[in-house]
Amino acid sequence: MDWSHYRFRSLWALPVPPARVYAALERVEDYPRWWPQVREVTRLDEDSGVIRIRSLLPYDMTFTARDVRHDTAAGILEIDMTGDIDGWARWTVAAGGPGTLARYDQEVDVRKPLLRRFAVPGRPVFRANHALMMRAGQRGLLAHLDGGRQAV
Repeated sequence: MDWSHYRFRSLWALPVPPARVYAALERVEDYPRWWPQVREVTRLDEDSGVIRIRSLLPYDMTFTARDVRHDTAAGILEIDMTGDIDGWARWTVAAGGPGTLARYDQEVDVRKPLLRRFAVPGRPVFRANHALMMRAGQRGLLAHLDGGRQAV
């Protein structure tokens, strides 16, 4: 087993229309406004940017994200990532219940040397840290969307 390889899935039930959720998620440069752990997004060009994240643990992770799929009709936003983490991440946004189900899938290999050094003993802590980050993101997005009730 590669202890530095991770697969994540998070499901966010949001009581707002899918078009509003998709519109918010496609504006990555706005993430730091509503997602506390996304500390900085710097656009490099129309399809890529550098993202710096930090959750509860005392380390930053920085990676370059490049759009590989931006499909409004299918509700899919997908990126490739290189840097402290290499891999991909995908949002799939669809109608669900009284609003939207936003599914986040991610598969990455951690490249940051410090995290690789602690891969085995730190794995449960790193996974818990990711889960906390995703919960905060869901709460932040909901507050962000509730603050702008206008239709997208």
